[in-house]
Amino acid sequence: MSAIAAQEPRLNREITTRECRLIGYDGSQMGIYATVQALRIAESEGYDLVEIAPNAEPPVCRIMDYGKFKYDQAIKAKQARKNQSRIETKEMKFRPKIDVGDYTTKKKHVLRFLDAGDKVKITIMFRGREMAHPEQGLSILERLAEDLKDVAVIESAPKMEGRNMHMLIAPLPSAVKKKKEAKAGKNDKVAESDSTEGKDE
Repeated sequence: MSAIAAQEPRLNREITTRECRLIGYDGSQMGIYATVQALRIAESEGYDLVEIAPNAEPPVCRIMDYGKFKYDQAIKAKQARKNQSRIETKEMKFRPKIDVGDYTTKKKHVLRFLDAGDKVKITIMFRGREMAHPEQGLSILERLAEDLKDVAVIESAPKMEGRNMHMLIAPLPSAVKKKKEAKAGKNDKVAESDSTEGKDE
């Protein structure tokens, strides 16, 4: 799951900054490039150059198939909205330099929220010089999105707001449905067991 700003970002020749921190199509960190050169690379690969963190210094741009991304996200968001009852939005905060243990613990909390049918706002909190490296926060969000791809959909993709980077994820309808079916099956077994015990008496 690729990540871009939730509001329409600047694309290709709309990007007017002289240079940018470039992220490749595969998510690799390519370093700082002149924006003109970054655009040439994107065009040579048949993709778009998308400005995903305009407030960073320098701004962060990513090579991606923007049209396909928008289409895929629209389909997933539509599926996530189907047959929804009242849903709460929880929040889980991460630091850009989080260690493996903390990441695993927070991911488990996010999974519990999703299992309950809630949306989760993921927030990366930057401090001081960390603001110069928004790609670190973006990397965490993309890692989390990848880890949760079987149970969640990105409803609002990563965007910078002041010193924080946010992403909103929602449980996939199929995942919620499977859980409800599993719970119903478990309840049926319990009821059947109780009925059998009653006959034995």
